[in-house]
Amino acid sequence: MRLVTFNLWSGRQWLPRLSPGRTGSRGRRPSAELDLTGLRAAIRRLDPDVLALQEVDRQLSRSGHADLTEVAAEAMGARDYRFVPALAGTPGAMWVRPNPAHRPQGAYGIALLSRYPVLGWHDIPLPAVPGSFRLISPVARRPLLVGEEPRAAMLATVDTPLGPVTVTNTHLTWVPGSGTRQLQQIVLHLATVVGPVMLMGDLNMWGRLPERITGYRPLARHRTYPTSVPRRQLDHILLRGDFGRVVGTSAVQVEVSDHRALVVDLVACRP
Repeated sequence: MRLVTFNLWSGRQWLPRLSPGRTGSRGRRPSAELDLTGLRAAIRRLDPDVLALQEVDRQLSRSGHADLTEVAAEAMGARDYRFVPALAGTPGAMWVRPNPAHRPQGAYGIALLSRYPVLGWHDIPLPAVPGSFRLISPVARRPLLVGEEPRAAMLATVDTPLGPVTVTNTHLTWVPGSGTRQLQQIVLHLATVVGPVMLMGDLNMWGRLPERITGYRPLARHRTYPTSVPRRQLDHILLRGDFGRVVGTSAVQVEVSDHRALVVDLVACRP
């Protein structure tokens, strides 16, 4: 059984580009272009049985009005999948908080996909981050007014060959303190869940902080960001309880995204 968590970065490709008037590698800087062909190839190459995606676009103009959850589901052969919007609109441009009463067309959020049957879905409410706040910039060395988008979390009860497991996917804020509160809220919610729990996603935390906050066991330790020369592990797969035996882990650089995909392979425990 293969678990994968992957910050999709809206299906964009991290490309080197020459600065105007410059030549050679010293002038190279990153450029983002939508690459649906690369996205399909990446998902097929990762070959996940359970896939947690973050920074997923649905019917936004910047991603060609494609439903990236549907694209990934088709590429991996998912049996069950679900998209949860964090906001309606485009991050960094015009957006509003999604209204639970209707399904927003143009939206951005997270998705969970499975080749195995999903027995139930549930959303986890996260503490809101202030719409704007002041943060000291280490570069400008002065307070800057920063805006932050809403975040989302979801869980699914998955009937796998290794037994049933509750899989949670989330993308937490990078804002200091607020991300900790969001992760604590998820752990509090999962405390009522019986059986093994898998927590997957871009937690925007590194080192041993996620395991200290959750008390869960990390299944893989690999740097995942940025994709070219990763310096930190922002993407995590953690386990509460017993579920299979880890036989392989990796952080895979693929055709799209500014993150590497974190991969964990599990087999049944020996009797």
